[in-house]
Amino acid sequence: MFTTALVQRDKNQPGALPLDLFAAIKSLKQELNAVILAHYYQEPDIQDIADFIGDSLQLAKAAANTNADVIVFAGVHFMAETAKILNPDKMVLLPDLSAGCSLADSCPPKEFAAFKAAHPDHLVVSYINCSAEIKAMSDIICTSSNAVKIVQQIPENVPIIFAPDRNLGRYVMEQTGRHLVLWQGSCIVHETFSEKKIVQLKIAHPEAEAIAHPECEPPVLRHASFIGSTAALLKYCQESQTQEFIVATEPGIIHQMQKAAPQKHFIPAPPINNCNCNECPFMRLNTLEKLYLAMKNCAPEITMSEEIRLAALRPIQRMLEMSV
Repeated sequence: MFTTALVQRDKNQPGALPLDLFAAIKSLKQELNAVILAHYYQEPDIQDIADFIGDSLQLAKAAANTNADVIVFAGVHFMAETAKILNPDKMVLLPDLSAGCSLADSCPPKEFAAFKAAHPDHLVVSYINCSAEIKAMSDIICTSSNAVKIVQQIPENVPIIFAPDRNLGRYVMEQTGRHLVLWQGSCIVHETFSEKKIVQLKIAHPEAEAIAHPECEPPVLRHASFIGSTAALLKYCQESQTQEFIVATEPGIIHQMQKAAPQKHFIPAPPINNCNCNECPFMRLNTLEKLYLAMKNCAPEITMSEEIRLAALRPIQRMLEMSV
């Protein structure tokens, strides 16, 4: 609930932010009957205020099962779109509409439609990191948590297009032995990790295990003792007897790793250049202040045509059915 000071400040200075954003967000959440869903790559403050934190699969399931009237999605655009696809009658808010995804952007609908037309007998399995338009052209959606499981359930005589991430696609091929026709998309964050610097870290920390997300490039994956989705990486760190980890994925997940295993040491895998390129610039566009303003103003809101929504819903539902 707002304190008196917060109410007075909001009343007298309409453009000002409240002094206690956590309290203000909590109050708005009750007023709107809202739920806050956050990805592991969000900043720590957003993770701490969220009702549910997860990877793409966990968040899709949470969005499908919520009883809230308003879904505040602290993630990137395609994630909020997925929530809207699953909840057409609910308001879905994204703190910053510019929070896109380099991987989703690497698969333009017009070009992908031509690519699909060139392989007319192929089933299309698309990674959830894509736009609603790409989902609408797909047969099944997958996430990094269930991509291998999904492909394993498809009959071997059925040819498959896998889009848009070539690195996840290559990993799925290695794990399943299936040939996949790959769309050549990639994530700017997961392609920035330096194999050389990871090797140097392993030398400097001989007891540390390198763990990696399958969106990383093959040279990085070769040095990982465990490869998995963000949720799988978090679980592995909790259960492993190892006390030190080199983490090759967006470092936002380390906040949850440190909370789950405070006695352990987590080292973010470094990028090739001396920059913060291992942090997703799109995920980091969302801030606690923008989240508050989105709830206060009920904007920006995610909308789409019903035709696209229904076409995109079918492959998502197939994913959820195949992920049980």
